[in-house]
Amino acid sequence: MADNPRQDLYLEISRNLLDQELTDLRNYIGGAKILPAGFVDKANAHQICNQLENEQKLKPGDLSLLADLLRKIGRGDYAEQAEKIAEDERKGSPQPCTSQLKRKGEDGEEFPGKKKPAPCGEEGSPVGDVFQTSVKKYYELKLSYMKPLIWNDNFTLNLSDIFTQLELVPSTEKQLKRQRSEDHLWFLPVQEEQRKELKSLDDLFNPDVTGLSTAPRCILIEGEAGGGKTTFLSKEALDAVSQKTELGRRHKIVLLIRLREVREGETIEEMVWDQCVPETTKGIDVQSIRAILQRNESHVLFLLDGYDELRSEARAAGQAIPKLLSGKLYPNSTIVITSRPSAGVQQYTRPDCHVHIMGFSRRHVEKYMQQYFTVVKKQELTKNLVVHVKDNELLNTLIQTPIFLMLVCLLWEEDQEMVSTGTMTGLYDNLMTCLVRKHCKREGVDMPTEGLPTEVAESLLQLGKLALEALLRNEALLDHTEVERKRVNWELLLKLGVVSLEDSSSKLHPRKQLNFSHKTMQEFLSGRYVAHALLNQGIVELLQLTSITKALELSNLLQFTCGCDSRAAQAVMEGLSNLSKKEFSHLQPDDFQEYSHLPVKPEIRKSVATYKRFMWLCLDILNERKDPGVLQAVSRALPVIIMDLQSHRKQHAALKYYLENIQSSHLPDRMILESSYVNTSESLQYLEQPFTSPIPGLKVDLRLDYVTFNSPVPDETVQHLQQCLPGLRLDLKLSGQFDSPDETARLVSVLKNVPGLRALDLSHTHVTPSSLQPLVQGFRHMSLLEELDLSWNLYLGDAGMEVLQVGLSSVPHLAVLRLMLVRMSAVGMSSLAPYMRHLLGLRELDISYNYIGDTGLESLTTVLPIFTDMKVLVLDGIDISPTGMRTLVPALCQLTRLIKLDISGNAIGDPGLECLAAILHHLTAMKVLALRRIGISDRGISSLIKALPHLQLQVLDVSSNNIGDSGIVSLVQTLCQPSRLDMEQNPPGDKSLTTVPHCNNTLQELDIGNNRRVTGAGLGRVAQLISTLPVLTRLDMSGFRDMSGSRPTPVYLPYMSGYRDTPAHLSDTAAMALAEALPRLPALEWLELKHISMEPAGFRAVVQAAEEHPTLEELGYSWHEIPEGADTTASCLELDY
Repeated sequence: MADNPRQDLYLEISRNLLDQELTDLRNYIGGAKILPAGFVDKANAHQICNQLENEQKLKPGDLSLLADLLRKIGRGDYAEQAEKIAEDERKGSPQPCTSQLKRKGEDGEEFPGKKKPAPCGEEGSPVGDVFQTSVKKYYELKLSYMKPLIWNDNFTLNLSDIFTQLELVPSTEKQLKRQRSEDHLWFLPVQEEQRKELKSLDDLFNPDVTGLSTAPRCILIEGEAGGGKTTFLSKEALDAVSQKTELGRRHKIVLLIRLREVREGETIEEMVWDQCVPETTKGIDVQSIRAILQRNESHVLFLLDGYDELRSEARAAGQAIPKLLSGKLYPNSTIVITSRPSAGVQQYTRPDCHVHIMGFSRRHVEKYMQQYFTVVKKQELTKNLVVHVKDNELLNTLIQTPIFLMLVCLLWEEDQEMVSTGTMTGLYDNLMTCLVRKHCKREGVDMPTEGLPTEVAESLLQLGKLALEALLRNEALLDHTEVERKRVNWELLLKLGVVSLEDSSSKLHPRKQLNFSHKTMQEFLSGRYVAHALLNQGIVELLQLTSITKALELSNLLQFTCGCDSRAAQAVMEGLSNLSKKEFSHLQPDDFQEYSHLPVKPEIRKSVATYKRFMWLCLDILNERKDPGVLQAVSRALPVIIMDLQSHRKQHAALKYYLENIQSSHLPDRMILESSYVNTSESLQYLEQPFTSPIPGLKVDLRLDYVTFNSPVPDETVQHLQQCLPGLRLDLKLSGQFDSPDETARLVSVLKNVPGLRALDLSHTHVTPSSLQPLVQGFRHMSLLEELDLSWNLYLGDAGMEVLQVGLSSVPHLAVLRLMLVRMSAVGMSSLAPYMRHLLGLRELDISYNYIGDTGLESLTTVLPIFTDMKVLVLDGIDISPTGMRTLVPALCQLTRLIKLDISGNAIGDPGLECLAAILHHLTAMKVLALRRIGISDRGISSLIKALPHLQLQVLDVSSNNIGDSGIVSLVQTLCQPSRLDMEQNPPGDKSLTTVPHCNNTLQELDIGNNRRVTGAGLGRVAQLISTLPVLTRLDMSGFRDMSGSRPTPVYLPYMSGYRDTPAHLSDTAAMALAEALPRLPALEWLELKHISMEPAGFRAVVQAAEEHPTLEELGYSWHEIPEGADTTASCLELDY
């Protein structure tokens, strides 16, 4: 790496940073939101530096951000090296390129790399060779070609021509890379999730894509109905046995199992024999298959197709597929499983990678059209269809799904007038008409002018009833004997091409069966029947529709039902509205906000996610049946509407209808519209389309993240939005560089015409004092501004504060001011503070990571008491001493509404905490208290303990201090008791008390990790106590790692005694106590046990308890402390280097 000085430096920093320095670096970067905290918390210094490069925060010739961060953690030596490298780059030295960091997999090989294939069976075993060869030949015979249209034997596709769009969905905080596809414009990052388009599943073995340090064991592939999951997995199986892919090269045994064929009680080996080898293969039986799989377990790949089609009885705990997913069977194998969303895969496994099948991009749509019409020898039809689709937004959205695109091509070939609908129901109705018309022509039967021939209509309804019954049993096939018994004219249905008659591919359960051309056809026919049957039966009785979860499972069926008949649609929506009131009544509009300073309860987070999916279903139904009665039911079911303006295109047409026809008496409580990486002017103009007329009383929040200003907002757009949306509130997060007055002047020229500007985020935009000047002058046009964020503009300094101060009087409604790391000193704080008196409604102030000191703090305290609405005060790392705390505390007494106080990173020591603790009884609204890295010992903790009964804390952080066993144990003992407020609200003997008695039912996050004097004995005692914290979601009780030889930052200078050369050791007794406590923490999601050693038995017990915990997503542990020979394959185990 001699030609890459940046990488040399990154690696040197990564190798030599002390644990505490790395922790400080992570806190600065995560706290300031330079990079996502979830990524930073798991990354080493090398990965952090590379990610800063990837996100253009470390540009060629500019390492100032890195240098500043290094100085903040006391590593000026590396800061100087960074500045020297940047200077060389500016002079024309070769530019660095980010290299991949190789990692090691479980077998000690560098990852990503290829595993050497294991022999199949005993080395040279003829049985193993026969098995492997027979599977390969069987797949080549069965999978190479497909006939997607069962009524057309001439239409055949080669599987090698199939292409599918994939994207990685971060299911854990490890997977946080972002990429935007230019040809797939509807693919955009969404709020908390960051997604990355994949070229193939091979990308999942690249740690720079996944963020994983080892190869994934379980890959979940989700996609909507008709998205191509089965076809995709067939192609993966065929490519894998030919070793064309990384999956194939890593696995010698590839087993494709269609889960819809699996029955209750079947073993894995029986499934393999049943579905993966020809019946005529000699020498292969269930017993030999079991022996082969056991001997080659780590090189076995299970491809499980269609978990949503697995029979309910075969999904039960103890059945083979759940045991395989949970690792109780073949735990060292690899699994790829497909499913429709939320079918319940996660009940038994935590996928290492979560992949979403996107369907087709625009480029793929046209490619498929060309392919289809080439096969049917009508290539001339392609061009006209491309033009037709381009002008039809509804249809354009529908054909992203492969099955629907194929049907559009089919209809375009038959009758171009049929390709005008933008609904699933309309498409299938036209398909059915087309098939019946062809049948009538073949049979010489007259086709009615309206409707279908009587015999056909009756047979389709009979089939629809059977299809529904099978669907409710989660079955996709109809037993031919049962169909005959019900006297259904199945021969007519075969002639129509709606179903096909085939022998079951199962050797264990041979039978003749009727197979639908696609599951969506089964759902369409079921929907037609339900729409007919609802005339005499209720929706709940007919569909067993007793929960939102059930409704989401039947989403396609419900859409088809509603698309078939208006009365049925109203009945369905009335049922869904009742379910919404029952299951979502506890949600409030604020639960949908982007960020909260308070921890969000898991049940609320889950309910919000479910509500969003339910909302899309309701809008899909409205799209299928645009009817006033349906609209009213939708409005009752959806008190909040939240939508990304650039994704979920299918629902946009429904939203437009909703807005054009909604009555003022049925308005939602809140409408939240979002978009990212867009031009502000274009977004506001797009907003004109759905909002065509005034809607008095409608409250709309528009959130635009990482936006640009390439063009001004037209005056007519501003006037239109002001007229139609008087309740519009706009939040802007800008991207780009605003380091010149000309740039910000151009920005102001746009902003002054933006209606309803509520929040302006200019963090990380290189604002300077001179470029800030035009913006401040423009504040007079932004009088409604409530939030301003100028954080991480390192060139502002004190001069920037002098510029900012004169504009504060123009924004009297400003309630949130963030000035994190702007290099403000005491001088800047002193000049800014007096002008802050204009901000009487200030609710949040963040001045973290500035050189303010006691002098600057004294200036702030002169105005702090006037902010009686203050709820959040963040003073992390501003050089406060015990003296400064004595100045701050009297002002804090006045802030009785304060819910969050963060004074971390200040060397206040025990005297400073004692000052704070003495007044905490005045701050009874406090929910979040952050006291990490403040140099406190047991003495300080003792003072805090006395104040805790007055508070109902939800978050407490006392990590990275000098607390010992006595202090930590006493603290946790106190926290495990209900507060005085709890006791007052729920006095002893109160029969209305529904919470667990003698427990703390408020504390959700507790960080006591990395305290120097805490030993394994102390942590063992903590393990015995924590079970009385039943709502805890996050717990860090990591040990402290030796820092001898370090150069501590000033915060720690007075408290450097007591270093240990070894990690805290948790005895087997203590580890068992922790393992026993975990099931009694039902909400726990995250547990950190880094820098702790355990014996093998204790480690095994803790990991097993964590793996079996229903909500625990991550157990953090240190690689170097793993007991020799311990199993580290648990999906929840996150190992830190």
